[in-house]
Amino acid sequence: MTLVPVEDAADERLADYVQLREVNLRRLLEEEHGLFIAEGDKVIRRAAEAGYEPRSFLLAPRWLESLSDVLEKWPATPLYLVSEELAEQVTGFHVHRGALASYRRRAPESLETLLDGLPAVSRVAILDDIVDHTNVGAGFRAAAAMGVDAVLVTPTCADPLYRRSVKVSMGTVFQVPWTRLSSWPGELQALQDRGFVAAAFALTDDSISLDELAGAQHERLALIFGTEGHGLKQHVLDRADVTVRIPMAGGVDSLNVASSAAVAFYATRPAAPK
Repeated sequence: MTLVPVEDAADERLADYVQLREVNLRRLLEEEHGLFIAEGDKVIRRAAEAGYEPRSFLLAPRWLESLSDVLEKWPATPLYLVSEELAEQVTGFHVHRGALASYRRRAPESLETLLDGLPAVSRVAILDDIVDHTNVGAGFRAAAAMGVDAVLVTPTCADPLYRRSVKVSMGTVFQVPWTRLSSWPGELQALQDRGFVAAAFALTDDSISLDELAGAQHERLALIFGTEGHGLKQHVLDRADVTVRIPMAGGVDSLNVASSAAVAFYATRPAAPK
């Protein structure tokens, strides 16, 4: 490994890690340089296992041993050794246990390629205009846990590879195939042409219950979720095959979008082979 001790927060070599909480600044920097940040040892490891190429590592000394197998795979990659206090100065917040890595992004897979690779019985999640990175990350974590085959994000959805999304997902964003749609809801037709039933989660007069959707046992389902405040727009509902509600008690009308997605993923999971 190329170990580089750093003691100055203004060191230009740490530019990838500057002000990680400044979303607009980070969006420009990460798009320009084609990078994303992994925070925490588990997330760093999962990014490496998924085959992402590191630009650099930023670690407190205590992580050298436990991450040695990851570091040894990239002997020419700079490893900036810093105190946890210096890491906080650079990033603008208390870094989770003093472990960060900057990875190179990969070109997104095309929608057609992604869909062509799905099994005959498939579940796809579509996250529409969800701008909260925590909800995006939690949605990916639920998708991974419940065996969802792919996640699609619409053009206005938050970045799944933003640091907060990656961290909340616990690195599962590297496990679930995903891509960003370029036309929405126009590209929903590509799924419907491949036999997917498009199920939009919304409280409408003609919504069916989640129990009814699950009972239909569709081989291919595309489950569409919108923002908590405004939900899915009417032109999206018009393109869906069915609208779905989750029955609730206690006068509650809705759940957090990530919670709703987790419930829906579990309820509609394919039946186990007999």
